[in-house]
Amino acid sequence: MPDSVRPRRHRWLAVAVLALALYVVLRAAGLFGGDDDSDDTPPPAKASATAPTPSSGASPPTATPSAAAASSYDPAQYAAQVRTRARQAGVSAQLLMAILYNEAYKPHDPAFERAWQKYKPDAAFGIANMHRATFDEVKQGRDFARRGWDELPDDRGLAIEAEAWYVHDLAAQLPTARTAAYSKDDLLALGYNAGAGNMLAFARGASPGGQARSYLDRLHANWAKAGKAVGAG
Repeated sequence: MPDSVRPRRHRWLAVAVLALALYVVLRAAGLFGGDDDSDDTPPPAKASATAPTPSSGASPPTATPSAAAASSYDPAQYAAQVRTRARQAGVSAQLLMAILYNEAYKPHDPAFERAWQKYKPDAAFGIANMHRATFDEVKQGRDFARRGWDELPDDRGLAIEAEAWYVHDLAAQLPTARTAAYSKDDLLALGYNAGAGNMLAFARGASPGGQARSYLDRLHANWAKAGKAVGAG
């Protein structure tokens, strides 16, 4: 085999192994496919931060995971930045931190995220798992307007800043009169996961589907430690 072919083949082999490892990790956690919420109605009017588009149908090969350690980071390490960005955006620091805990289910190593995106082009980037369309919308008129979505894996501070302002924008859309079944923080988390359209439907009394319900359950499970991390309560 020519020498020029070997590096290319090795690169794609590495990408395949990384994609496969993340696939196995997510399957083991019951999270492969992300928070699709295809059973929730109506469809979101705007892009959600974390709900991925279904893949083209390609399935990664089966092998043993080797990159689970890449996900080992503690969102509490970023408590100071979460408090600062929450204050600037006028949102709950505890909610931002709880969302980060929700989104810590997959590896957040920059190289790993980019390798996964080669397998799944619509994958989210950064520790807050934000999609390109959402980031490009949220950054308009903000201090980070000149920043790019592809910087999120390398800049966790940028990811938190974008998360905070997205939650701010969702809060601005919440109606004053809404169902008592969900708190404001519940609805904002559902909006972060499933999009503003679904959030408004839930605010009017619609029931979340299985994926959104799971996201909310995880938020509640992470709530106390998120509050402890940011010094709330």
